[in-house]
Amino acid sequence: MNEFERKFGKYAISNLTLKLIICYIVGYILYYAPIGSGVLNYLTLNPYAILHGQVWRLVTWLIVPPQESNIFFALIMLFFYYSIGTQMERTWGDFKYTMYILSGVLLMIVGAFLFYGITYLSVGGFENVINVSSYFAQTSFYFGTYYICMSLLLAYAATYPDNVILFMFIIPLKMKWLGVIYGVWLAIEAIMAALSAQYYVFFPIAASLINFAIFWLSGGKLMRFRPKEVKRRRDFSQQVKMTAPGISRHKCAVCGRTELDDPNLEFRFCSKCNGNYEYCQDHLFTHRHVK
Repeated sequence: MNEFERKFGKYAISNLTLKLIICYIVGYILYYAPIGSGVLNYLTLNPYAILHGQVWRLVTWLIVPPQESNIFFALIMLFFYYSIGTQMERTWGDFKYTMYILSGVLLMIVGAFLFYGITYLSVGGFENVINVSSYFAQTSFYFGTYYICMSLLLAYAATYPDNVILFMFIIPLKMKWLGVIYGVWLAIEAIMAALSAQYYVFFPIAASLINFAIFWLSGGKLMRFRPKEVKRRRDFSQQVKMTAPGISRHKCAVCGRTELDDPNLEFRFCSKCNGNYEYCQDHLFTHRHVK
């Protein structure tokens, strides 16, 4: 990812969360306007309409916000996603955050066309199907930004598991438990949708979960199985055996823990910090870079 960022980092979008929230605000203005809902019907990610010439839908669906009939809860939702989005931008940097949102967008588009293809094959073509256009117009609202926001929430919960929020404005709840609740709920909903052949529900959920899984695995969860990492751990184990008792070789610059505190801890230097700052696995991706 670092090498990729060096090549394409200049294309990162700064303040992306603010831009997305502005798109949502425009979408909600259309949603609550007397004739706005009719306009939104021409902006959704409808693969049937796209293949019939309405190619602008490949982009305009991004301003179709998660549907919420209560404007108060819509504002609360916008504030919540703005707060976690901006914090993730500061933590990851503009490039990684842009890549995460972009991959979610691309996966959602792929999911919409997979849904179209499976529907086409299941009915043997649309030549003799009545109201096929109306069907895709109704189901296209499922392929929206809601599940992208859900994947962002899961990423935030994985990055800041111990942050506490007031769930339902009353119950203090750590983000890791909120992430588990949402993750399990989405997985169950996707399984039920697949079993009932409701692919217009399954594919957008699957797209959001795959997007989060890519982030989770690329964040170092598979690094321990790479050949170079296996060799590094083996060399480290040999060095530890040669080190005098009570003397540590690694120390986290954030929490101060060493390999003497927990032999299973992994330590790495951050290439973005100025100086030789070493971090444990819990703070490697969440610390503030030293400039």
